[in-house]
Amino acid sequence: MSGFQINLNPLKEPLGFIKVLEWIASIFAFATCGGFKGQTEIQVNCPPTITENKTVTATFGYPFRLNEASFQPPPGVNICDVNWKDYVLIGDYSSSAQFYVTFAVFVFLYCIAALLLYVGYTSLYLDSRKLPMIDFVVTLVATFLWLVSTSAWAKALTDIKIATGHNIVDELSPCKKKAVLCYFGSVTSMGSLNVSVIFGFLNMILWGGNAWFVYKETSLHSPSNTSAPHSQGGIPPPTGI
Repeated sequence: MSGFQINLNPLKEPLGFIKVLEWIASIFAFATCGGFKGQTEIQVNCPPTITENKTVTATFGYPFRLNEASFQPPPGVNICDVNWKDYVLIGDYSSSAQFYVTFAVFVFLYCIAALLLYVGYTSLYLDSRKLPMIDFVVTLVATFLWLVSTSAWAKALTDIKIATGHNIVDELSPCKKKAVLCYFGSVTSMGSLNVSVIFGFLNMILWGGNAWFVYKETSLHSPSNTSAPHSQGGIPPPTGI
């Protein structure tokens, strides 16, 4: 049987070249989402005790359990006699974020395995009927899961922007007191998270497009391998015993 032998020719074909693009796109997908850290700030004062604005900050990031992100005043500063650490942001979006990132990591690993198969065991892949079929099924499933995971993550991202934006002033109990004046300060730019959504849909397009090239290698499209003279010396297999 064929052993491991490097053959870079498959990378010049659409099947291998698109797989490289899928591998790169999956890295950007989980890196831009999983590596995010941000914070939202509000300005607080309570005249006449405190006339200048004091900053209260809530830090959040992947996996976006906002209901665990408490507000923190400056160290050693008592702002309006409120224990700000008892108050948190609203929402838990960890399920959508972790589903998206975990799936992207699995895709990354699968692409590595597939590329090793394409490059190191080219003849084994082309001569087999099962391997291309497995690759085709995985490609279809991955396309669907990219659509589902990215759509769920895009919806969660929209909710995260709302939960960390201007609305937090209306939701915080201390800010509803007449003696406490709260103003929304700022929130970290979520440009990298927007990029993660873009790469999610880009991955879906790549995997969907590559399905055709994988399909062409399967027995559903190509004639049965047993009909081709693959045996040594080009002699076709016997028709009977």
